[in-house]
Amino acid sequence: MSRTESASALHPAQAIGLFDSGVGGLSVLREIVRQLPQHDVLYFADTDHVPYGDREADEIRSFSAAITSFLVEQGARVIVVACNTASAVALYHLRARFDLPIVGMEPAVKPAAEQTHSQHIGVIATQATFQGELFARLVERFAQDAQVHTQVCPGLVERVEAGLADDPGTEALLREYLTPMLEAGIDSLVLGCTHYPFLRAAIERVIGPEVTVIDPAPAVARQTGRVLARLGEQHEEGTGHVTYFTSGDAVVFQATVRRLAAIPGPVAPVQWLGETARLRA
Repeated sequence: MSRTESASALHPAQAIGLFDSGVGGLSVLREIVRQLPQHDVLYFADTDHVPYGDREADEIRSFSAAITSFLVEQGARVIVVACNTASAVALYHLRARFDLPIVGMEPAVKPAAEQTHSQHIGVIATQATFQGELFARLVERFAQDAQVHTQVCPGLVERVEAGLADDPGTEALLREYLTPMLEAGIDSLVLGCTHYPFLRAAIERVIGPEVTVIDPAPAVARQTGRVLARLGEQHEEGTGHVTYFTSGDAVVFQATVRRLAAIPGPVAPVQWLGETARLRA
C-alpha cells in the first residue's frame, strides 16, 4: 500500500498512533516513517489547544486521555506520545488507564551526559516538562556528575506552528535563550520539545559547531520498533500509509505537513465534544 492521500486510509488496522499538541510531533513521525516504513501511522495534532506547555496538568491529562481513546478507536495498536509536555505530565496516567503499549518522549539527558566533556549540558523545553517527575528522575539517574542547565523557551512553539522557523525574530529569541548556556560552557544541547528539531538550522547557527545538538526522535522510533516486535507486529515487507487528524484547520495543517514533513496522507478534521475527540461531519 502506498503513502497516498486516498480517503480510504481513514481507518487502518493495527496502526501506530502518535499525538502532539500541534505539528511538533511531525519530527517524530519522520523518524518512524524512516525506520518503520511498513507500518500504518495515525497522527493526531491537537492544534485547537496548542501549546500545551502553559496549561494546567489536569487539562493536559484530560486532552491526552481523550486523544489516546480516539486513536485506539481508529485502530492504533501502540501509542507514541510525541509531545514532551504531555509525556512529562500524562505518561504515567495514560499507562495506568490504557491496556496497550505507550511510548513517551523524554529529554535525552542520558546520551548528553555520556558524551559531554565539559560536564555542562543544556536542555531547552517547556516549564511543564521541567516540572514533571520524569525529568527529575532522568537528571538524578544519568546526570549526577554533570551540571544541567535548563531553559524555558516561550514563543518558539508558536513560531514553528506559524511557519517562522527561519525568521530573524526566531533566531533572535534563540540567541536570548541559548547565550547564557553557551557562556556556562555547555557542549551538548538537548531538544526537549518535539517542535524544536524544526529549528535545528537556526539553533546550530546560534550555538556553533562545538556544541552537539541531541534530538530524541530517532531513539523514540527505535523503541517503537522494539515494542511492535514484542507484539508480533513487526512486518518485513510492504509500505504503510499515514492518516492525519487535527482539531484545528485541516487545510492549514495539511499545508504545514507538506512544508515540514513532506509525508502525504489524508487529513481529517476532528471536533472536541466535551473531553472527547470526535470526527467532525
